[in-house]
Amino acid sequence: MGKILLEAPVFTAEAALKAAEYGIDRLELCSDFGEGGETPSAGMLAFLKEKVDIPIFVMLRPRGGDFVYTSEELYIMKKEIAILKSLGADGFVFGVLDPNGNVDKDACKYLINVAEELPCTFHRAFDIAADKKKALETIIDLGFQRILTSGGENDVSKGLEVILELFELAGEEIIIMPGGGSKPEHVSQLNIKGQLREIHASCKSFRPTQSTYFHPSVSLSSDPNAFRQVLTVDHAMVSMFRKEITAQ
Repeated sequence: MGKILLEAPVFTAEAALKAAEYGIDRLELCSDFGEGGETPSAGMLAFLKEKVDIPIFVMLRPRGGDFVYTSEELYIMKKEIAILKSLGADGFVFGVLDPNGNVDKDACKYLINVAEELPCTFHRAFDIAADKKKALETIIDLGFQRILTSGGENDVSKGLEVILELFELAGEEIIIMPGGGSKPEHVSQLNIKGQLREIHASCKSFRPTQSTYFHPSVSLSSDPNAFRQVLTVDHAMVSMFRKEITAQ
């Protein structure tokens, strides 16, 4: 059994830099934490490729909401791949479903062909697919290298038994990467048979804003804390994951 890889989704430059400093093995670079991740800016990727030496996989998601995309949205995703590849993206993270909850083979192949040699992860759109076994087979056939999944539940704790079943079904054909509310204790629970190869964990925390001024009536957000805190990464949480991974 080789080393278990720890991937973290990051939404800010600060979080990305700290994640790399604290010992994360790979970044999943996203924007829009509130939507669960969308395509980040080209400028963000360009900056981070100058600053960190760990792989950066880039989220491809043109908007929040469902994973059923129009031809225009798919074209935008295609153009984003070309731009982000030119800036040094190490891989891509996306998932496309059809209106019936099946993996959209044609759309996924369209994007994989543009990514060419770069590895692609099918993200948690898998968790809302209608038939997980069928989706797994399709994703393998398409050539994705891994699936990010919480086991078809809202988080890894609830989906743990399904994830263990997915390890068995997938075998060596594709990496099953648990993610979505991952906790350090999940490492040993998921690696009970030595099948855990990668785990996805945000290790997120919020720090207070450096602003000392707050407008008395304008908020620009439905979140009352939006202008009082900044998303970052928790060093202690990363260390806890690293300790659990080392113990395996």
